[in-house]
Amino acid sequence: MIELKKLKYELKDLVPYISWETIDYHYNRHLATYVANYNKLVAWTKYENKPIESVIKEETSWPIFNNWAQILNHDFYFEVLSGKAEIMPNLVLLEQINDKWGTLDKFKEEFNKMALSNFWSGWTWLVMDNKTNELYIVNTQNAGTTLIDSNCTSLLVCDVWEHAYYIDYRNNRAKYLDNFWKVLDWKIVEKRIKR
Repeated sequence: MIELKKLKYELKDLVPYISWETIDYHYNRHLATYVANYNKLVAWTKYENKPIESVIKEETSWPIFNNWAQILNHDFYFEVLSGKAEIMPNLVLLEQINDKWGTLDKFKEEFNKMALSNFWSGWTWLVMDNKTNELYIVNTQNAGTTLIDSNCTSLLVCDVWEHAYYIDYRNNRAKYLDNFWKVLDWKIVEKRIKR
């Protein structure tokens, strides 16, 4: 059985870019439901008392996969948000971004373009290739996740399911994406890089 991971900030801390109401629904209802559903699915099975990371390696049935993947993705997303975000990456990461996209602004533009093109409900990721250290932007749909891909290290993710932004922005995903960068904490992104 797993528990809902505690947020490191208060619901109001991301205002005005993400409202307390959105965080309340997104975290206390959507994510909490995935956790509850996952616990029901693994109750009385060999997975009941195993950490979610070990279940990932063994279990691929859709109901369990959908719930554990959504838990992982949401935990990863909520972790990188901050009301006191470090809004610029450090020089090492900034150089990598500049080498690939030219400037940080151009990277954000390309990331947002990719997120807008994610037709289904899903996720947009910044990942680093584990062999070449090259950065890539990728989309996954539904509960798809890069977190279990041994070929890359996931650095950041933006949730582009409508429940992540509809209360605040209705169907204006582009405005949500523009404001996402104002609460993204680059310090957390940098900690995820394997040195």
